[in-house]
Amino acid sequence: MRQFLKYVLATLTGLALFALVGVIIGLGFLVAAVSGDSAATVAKDSVLELKLDRPVSERESRESFAALFSSQADNIGLDQLKLAIRRAKKDNDIKGIFLNVELVQAGMASLEEIRNELLDFKKSGKFIVAYNDIASEKSYYLTSVADKLYLNPQGTLEFNGLSSETYYYKNLFEKAGIEPYIFRVGSFKSAVEPYFRDSMSDSARLQTSSFLNSINNYMLQNVAKTRGIETARLKMISDSMLVHNAEDAKRLGLVTNLGYYDQALDFMKGKVGLDQKKKLSLVGLSDYQDADDNEDGSTSDNRIAVIYADGDIVTGKGGNDNIGSTRFADAIRQARLDDNVKAVVLRVNSPGGSSLASDIIYREVILTKKVKPVVCSMSDVAASGGYFIAMACDTIVAHPNTITGSIGVFGVLPNIQPLLRDKLGITTDRVTTGKFSDLPTITRPLTAFEKQQLQKEVDRIYADFTTKAAQGRHMPVERLRRLASGRVWSGTEAKARGLVDVLGSFEDAMRIAARRANLKQDDYKIQRLPRQKNMLESMFNTASEEARLHLVKEEMGPMYPVYEQYKKLSTMTGVQARLPFELNIQ
Repeated sequence: MRQFLKYVLATLTGLALFALVGVIIGLGFLVAAVSGDSAATVAKDSVLELKLDRPVSERESRESFAALFSSQADNIGLDQLKLAIRRAKKDNDIKGIFLNVELVQAGMASLEEIRNELLDFKKSGKFIVAYNDIASEKSYYLTSVADKLYLNPQGTLEFNGLSSETYYYKNLFEKAGIEPYIFRVGSFKSAVEPYFRDSMSDSARLQTSSFLNSINNYMLQNVAKTRGIETARLKMISDSMLVHNAEDAKRLGLVTNLGYYDQALDFMKGKVGLDQKKKLSLVGLSDYQDADDNEDGSTSDNRIAVIYADGDIVTGKGGNDNIGSTRFADAIRQARLDDNVKAVVLRVNSPGGSSLASDIIYREVILTKKVKPVVCSMSDVAASGGYFIAMACDTIVAHPNTITGSIGVFGVLPNIQPLLRDKLGITTDRVTTGKFSDLPTITRPLTAFEKQQLQKEVDRIYADFTTKAAQGRHMPVERLRRLASGRVWSGTEAKARGLVDVLGSFEDAMRIAARRANLKQDDYKIQRLPRQKNMLESMFNTASEEARLHLVKEEMGPMYPVYEQYKKLSTMTGVQARLPFELNIQ
């Protein structure tokens, strides 16, 4: 009865929210109008404040119900953030940028694009001031571009290198009575290792150490340039963990000043010629960012379509937070059939996913490449299935610290019969019309023949993957397979091996696409695909979903993260081409 009443309550809540739709739409438009006014008016001698206190994604999203009542989106769109910095560079009312960041929620390549935009901003002669109470490795890398870098005297700065940690579930599965059947190709395809090992294999450790050191060395080289410290000395400071407190950071030259927030503000007041007793005009990103897609003011009918492939690759339509094969195939097809679209830039930020879904998208890239240029811009991750959808492009552009490669496939099928029978006292029985009618099944052991057939299917998909990759990269398949086996590479490593063509940014990819389409800089507009859900669609879908999730969270309590992982796993149908499930670089 308690559960029944809860679901009745959720239904009534949904109806109440539905009844308020008209009011909320009005409020939404009012908020939008107010936001538009604030974005259009910037006081003289202002400073653009970048907090980066939300996750940085490829595109801004306003899907949550709460976002309707706020000028802030759920995340920070990377493209809009860069556009705001670019606009501030030319804005006479903006005298500088204030980086007030701590724990930056962004991938390594995204950080690189923001950092490069800040370096370009400095060419205007305007200042950048940074302040940190606590500086993580990522936030320091970003703020190291600042002219003045303030660290709280009692604060901390992390400068001891990068790490990546993996959880292993072998012992848990043994205790629970779950027997995982693993089907994979490639000794480096470590995505399935957590299911049958309790530690890293030698190959997994080798590849992780290789790309982590590549990324770390690249970061140290860039910090060396902006802070005026030799790379070798920075590496010694990092490897020896010489930074324990704020005094160490100052003594070693990693920051310029030890001071509090008000002292950083006072310094900027002096930079803009403001009396110390007056209030400094700080303009927040949400108030300043310009949502106009037409960055260059072009009136041309020509378009370059930018297709954002961000998230796990799944079959079907998918949503704003993943790459649905149907939705993305339609977007690429739309760009191909539109005569005004002269070139396509495929922006990939994906660890992979369904091999079938990847192949569906790959096919549309192949068809589009036959009629117009298609350039890939790799973001933080473009690996496995993410590499699959990129490899057909005319040119692949990656950052030095992009995670890519992982050309391999795997499948996992658990046998939970021991869990049901020995732990829960549940048995199963079946009736079939054929010997293999219940395949695939998770409630009985697989026979040797069945395991052989499933492995053959994984082998077939891997052969198809590597053959198409070899064709796309114009190299013999034997050479490609030596670079494959599921191995993960940094962008720098991938470039040296011919898996990517150019080390560069999204803007570099756009320039290449425009050049291949014979378009001048002011002779095209950007068309962003696929279309995101509008406010009304998000409101209908999200309001009821948030009401349902509230009840689920209340009921499951501390077990809710397990439910979230289950939801993610439930989208993984068929053979997978993806990175390890969690690859967190810290």
